[in-house]
Amino acid sequence: MEKTSTHKDKLEEQPLQRYAACVEYDGGNYCGWQRQSHSPSVQEQVEKALAKVANHEIKVICAGRTDTGVHATGQIIHFESVSSRTEFNWVSGANSYLPRDVCIKWAKPAPEGFHARFSAVSRTYRYLVLCNKQRTAISPQAITLVKVQDLDIVEMQKAMNLLVGKHDFSAFRGANCQAKSPVRQVEMVNIEQIGQLIQFEIRANAFLLHMVRNLVGALVPIGKGELSLADFEKIFHSLDRKLAPAAAAPNGLYLSEVEYPLEFNLPQPENNLWFKPLV
Repeated sequence: MEKTSTHKDKLEEQPLQRYAACVEYDGGNYCGWQRQSHSPSVQEQVEKALAKVANHEIKVICAGRTDTGVHATGQIIHFESVSSRTEFNWVSGANSYLPRDVCIKWAKPAPEGFHARFSAVSRTYRYLVLCNKQRTAISPQAITLVKVQDLDIVEMQKAMNLLVGKHDFSAFRGANCQAKSPVRQVEMVNIEQIGQLIQFEIRANAFLLHMVRNLVGALVPIGKGELSLADFEKIFHSLDRKLAPAAAAPNGLYLSEVEYPLEFNLPQPENNLWFKPLV
């Protein structure tokens, strides 16, 4: 008796296509990007939504695994599917299944050899601080509140400038970091301010666990006048995490851009942002 082809059999006969996509999310309700058995994750939400569009299981790879409470405006992923869908179908279809705090910004077929993590040449993080002596009721999980009238951004910028170049960042490395080397290449640092809102920005080839939060945790005391530039430099060169101040809260941190070689012809990172540099 001739075997009847099932839907699964037909899917397996189709060629596998790799896709790249950009994900934006508010991480306040999630245990981070990576799937966890005990808590909801952004990865779980994205895979479930894409699977409904594809009509088969989807596994995604991201450019950078953000921690609990951390946000993204330019997280890049790739996934593979045998289902033929247009770019519009992937985006609008997935967004119709995603919760309000996660969305797909764009999706397109990925060029040969593209890998969301290993093809990236740099990543940019932004950290938002609100200077206000009273708490805020507007999106409190989207920023970190510092209860002062103002911070000295000139002194904080001087400290950030020391980070540019290839350095050992052990003094700002999370305790459970699994990176083989603490050395990272920082390409750009910047601080901008509009009113009471201050934005820290740092771009590097890669980051250590909690590296940006640990850095901001040391920069804010400089802005308050509690830590000198010389103290910061001493901590940096000591390579001792125990000498540095506590990490800043996760809620002000955003993975804002991931850059790739031009040959992959992906949308430019600045098109992925819902907020621009402040000034």
